[in-house]
Amino acid sequence: MPAMRSLLLALALTPAVALAQNEAALRQAFEGKSVSVRIAMPGTSRGVDVSPMQQPAVNFRLVADRIKDFGTALEVGQQVMVTKMVVKKDSHIEFQLGGGGYGTFGDDAGTQRVFTGVEGESARERALRDSIKTAPTTAQRARLERELQTARATRQRENAKAEAEAAQANAAREANLRSRRKEGGSRFNIRYQGGIPPEALTPAGVMAALADYVDFAATGAKGASAASVAGETLMRVDPKPPAGGSGLAGLRKGLSIREVEALLGPADTAAEARQGTLTVLTRGYSAGGMKVTTSFVNDVLIDFAISPR
Repeated sequence: MPAMRSLLLALALTPAVALAQNEAALRQAFEGKSVSVRIAMPGTSRGVDVSPMQQPAVNFRLVADRIKDFGTALEVGQQVMVTKMVVKKDSHIEFQLGGGGYGTFGDDAGTQRVFTGVEGESARERALRDSIKTAPTTAQRARLERELQTARATRQRENAKAEAEAAQANAAREANLRSRRKEGGSRFNIRYQGGIPPEALTPAGVMAALADYVDFAATGAKGASAASVAGETLMRVDPKPPAGGSGLAGLRKGLSIREVEALLGPADTAAEARQGTLTVLTRGYSAGGMKVTTSFVNDVLIDFAISPR
């Protein structure tokens, strides 16, 4: 009986072991290699779904909707690194490019939308309004009405200022999201109904499924070294420097505090102030012989000024 149990356990584990072996082979074949895309790729981890056993294999209307919603991360002909290969059991193969697309774990950090509540009538305003009704003289009533108008005007100004700052912060947030989506890459999801066939779990099978959408041929990029994969030639390329520059040149609205300090270093000064319903964080930096004053709302850079020290 123990021998029989061992045999049954081995048989049960065989598909999982084979799956892991196939994924490892795909990772070795593709990860770190450079390819070129033949179609525009949306800036989302949803990527482009490819169903090789169906016609058409790609729903390009769905691709267009994703590009409209999330922007274009990879342009036609753009060279990009294969950053990850993932095999989802009985489902699909993920062919991730340039990071796999915005929307993976941790991408939403520092991108929360800023909301502001409009302050209603204050207790002071209500008290003044009640006092006006019972004022014994015309002069006292006129004085109380002036105080009420001043209190209302002050509240309305604070509300308008808070709404403007929230709108500015959200505009910077949207700009930051567009940048992150463009820089986050994309992916192909190679899908099969009823399980992934064995021949699809090979480098040749992946290349056959993506042949119309990915150029696996040698790019001839500077600094590239050839690697043969199932009779095809891929190229390993030197990684590109990060977009956005560094130091003062890389500073732009929409960056997080962490991204700003990666450019400028630690802050020299920091202070918080309540403006309406928002908390504005002001930080001062020294960089390139200049003084940089920054304003953040919800850890998002909404404004900055650069002046000589």
